[in-house]
Parts: sequence; C-alpha cells; structure tokens
Amino acid sequence: MRIIAAGVSGFLGARLTSALTADGHDVVRLVRRPAQGPAESTWDPDRGQLDHAVFDGADAVINLCGAGIGDHRWTHQYKQLLWSSRVTPTRVLAEECAQSGVPTLLNASGTGFYGARHDTRIDTERSPAGETFLAEVCVDWEAATDAAVQDDVRVVLLRTAPVIGRDGGMLTQLAPVIKLGLGGRLGRGDQWFPWISVTDWVRAVRHLLGSTVDGAVNMTAPYPVTNAEFMSALARQYHRPAPWVVPAPALHLVLGQFAEELLGGQRAVPTVLHDDGFEFSHRTLDVALAAELG
Repeated sequence: MRIIAAGVSGFLGARLTSALTADGHDVVRLVRRPAQGPAESTWDPDRGQLDHAVFDGADAVINLCGAGIGDHRWTHQYKQLLWSSRVTPTRVLAEECAQSGVPTLLNASGTGFYGARHDTRIDTERSPAGETFLAEVCVDWEAATDAAVQDDVRVVLLRTAPVIGRDGGMLTQLAPVIKLGLGGRLGRGDQWFPWISVTDWVRAVRHLLGSTVDGAVNMTAPYPVTNAEFMSALARQYHRPAPWVVPAPALHLVLGQFAEELLGGQRAVPTVLHDDGFEFSHRTLDVALAAELG
C-alpha cells in the first residue's frame, strides 16, 4: 500500500511507520520542516498548504496529529492548542482525501471522548460522548473528518487509551515516580483506567488498514482496570511499593482541569476490534507490563 502519514514523529508514530515499512508498504511522512528525501513531504496544515501530488494513488492516510494531553498544565492558551492541533490538520486531510480519492482515512481520537464517568458503566463505541473539555475536543476532532465521510471515504476513528511502552507514552512520566517508591493511587483509586500496549496498538492499526471497518474503534485492551490496580501492577513490575495516595485536591492544585480527567476515568472496551476478529497479544495488564517493560 501507499500510505500518507501525518503526526508520526512521536512515540506511537515512529513505532507505527517502522512496522508499516517493515511490512513492505510505501510510507510518506508529512512534516512541517523541509522534507529530507522522497519519504517525506512538507506541509503546513495551519495554512492549508500541502503537495496535492503526494496523495495521487495513495491507498490510505493515517493522521496522528495532536499536542500532548499531559505535557503541560491546561492554561487557556494550551487548551486552544490541544483543540487546534487536532481539529485543523484533521479537517485539511479529510478534505484532501475527498478531493484526491483516497479510499481510507485512519484518524486519531481518544477514549477521552467518553468524558469523566465516575461510575462503572462500560463504554463501547456506541456510548455517548461525555461533557468534559477533553470529550468536547474529541467530538470536534472526529467531526472534522466529515468532508471525507460525506465523500464515501472509509474513515476509522482510533479512540486510543493510554499506551504502555518502554520508550514513551504515560510511562515516561510514571516510571520515575514508581522507581523512587513514591507511587500510589490517584484520589479514591476506583476510577476505571483503560489501557493498551504499544505492540497491540500498532498491530490493531495494521489490522484496520486491511479491514472494512469504519467509524469509531476503541483502541483499548479487553480488560480495563481501576487506577489503584494499575498503579499497583506497575509498582510490582519495578519491584517497588506503591503505598501513597494523591488526594484529589492536590491533583487539582498541580494539574488544574486535567485532574478531572484522571479522577473520572472510562471503562472503555474494544467491541469493534473483537467483533472484527482481532486477537490481542497482551490481553491483561500484568502480561502487557511484563512484555513491554520486562
């Protein structure tokens, strides 16, 4: 396949493009700096500028653009960046897929779509959107693919949970704390915490490229856990205790509005992947942690 990939310079994107290249696909990365060779093409989504010829004959576009959710405190300015860095590139690529006749668009989203649940309900791909800021961003993010949907492009919305991997994702922030013996649950600890290993995330994207599935897909492992269970399992992996409790007021003081997302949680499950015959390598958290960090 000829695949155009945007937003793939980070942890997930680098792993994905390496895997797709190893599979024999021709991957062209969209970059915001000057292109370095035929495997890259310069674009400026904020100005709607890209090389239309790059999309000629493409079989799929993969869009992972978006500023990091937990990288900064959510000031008004950073919230604007969280929204624009997702919605604007998505709208540009969706319109380009429609105009260039690209048959498939795989577009990032997140389990934050379901909001902060504060309960035990299970979130499948048919569950309604939540009411938090992040849920609103996800709704607009997914809606930005409308130009492609209206032109009969197969659009897959990758509602990704926090990803477990050695070289990136949430563990780059949590691992140092755990290794110092300072880990523990956040708030009450009974909020649900969906997750997926980076190995299974990459395998799922590869699966979806060759599938007929469209619409939302929960990119999560089959068995979400509570926050307390997650922190305890991570501590066991590093052979450290996790006795502490970070109270909700302290989280709000340090993280601001982002704390609401961490204290709410979602019990998201991968119904669509399961129904489409996808087999997970890492179905449980302990297996995933041992495989990715062992």
